[in-house]
Amino acid sequence: MTATLLRTAADLHARARTGRRAVVMTMGALHEGHATLIRAARKAAGPEGEVVVTVFVNPLQFGAGEDLDRYPRTLEADVELAGKSGADAVFAPSVDEVYPGGEPQVRISAGPMGERLEGASRPGHFDGMLTVVAKLLHLTRPDVALYGQKDAQQLALIRRMVRDLNFGVEIVGVPTVREEDGLALSSRNRYLSPAERRTALALSEALFAGGDRHAAQEALRARAREVPASRARAEALSAIGESRAAADAHAVATTAGGPAAIRAAARLVLDEAARLDPPLRLDYLALVDPSDFTEIGDGFTGEAVLAVAARVGATRLIDNIPLTFGTFGDAS
Repeated sequence: MTATLLRTAADLHARARTGRRAVVMTMGALHEGHATLIRAARKAAGPEGEVVVTVFVNPLQFGAGEDLDRYPRTLEADVELAGKSGADAVFAPSVDEVYPGGEPQVRISAGPMGERLEGASRPGHFDGMLTVVAKLLHLTRPDVALYGQKDAQQLALIRRMVRDLNFGVEIVGVPTVREEDGLALSSRNRYLSPAERRTALALSEALFAGGDRHAAQEALRARAREVPASRARAEALSAIGESRAAADAHAVATTAGGPAAIRAAARLVLDEAARLDPPLRLDYLALVDPSDFTEIGDGFTGEAVLAVAARVGATRLIDNIPLTFGTFGDAS
């Protein structure tokens, strides 16, 4: 399948629409993670619909000292990959097309949620991101827009903006795509030397360690719920040690577990990576509620995100995994 390259909103608006339009927004340098998003968009649009991929390196998202100038630009390859993955069109506007007359005076504010984690590390980043997403949603006029879950805070803020400002578009998150060694796919991975890449694997390894600890805790909570209800049954089971095992599970789940233990398991891996050559320099490790990106506490139930950001050499990487608390019942 060949994707049509479009440079202006007028050209995009001139296309006939017969079904649902699904949009995937990117900054180019497309890889298999983007291809997965495009394939999901093709499914969401259906055979009669249209998939549009945007390629725009947004200057408003880059702060002082960040990699705007060195950000990879590979439009010809991007159009080819987009077409092979199921896109009908690639919308690659110029900066003047998106921001006629220069940087916009009126912008979207991400609010307090945009000042945490990534927002604290990159002041103004999320204001710039939401501003361009809002503009691209208006320019492309989709029925559904798809974003990767690797950028979990970005996805959460887009969902919040669409809900709070009554955008008439469905927002869909697509799971993170990883390479065989576990490293989350990112356009920035190409900046890593072989040695830096080995160190960078600590991000996903830390998340998986935290995820394993979480799974163990949830299993322990489930085991604790099996403590015998009747004295006769308790006495019978005590002969084979089952009631003691359940009691031990309850003690571990309630005193040695919780979010702090998950963070500690992940932090251990990151601390070890800080001693490697080259070292990993941790920016943040957080276990948060995706509705507002505040840290969760003991007794939390529902969906959470374990997120990490770090630098290896000159490259800054982020990653996260979703966790569900209370899988086996009340998590408290």
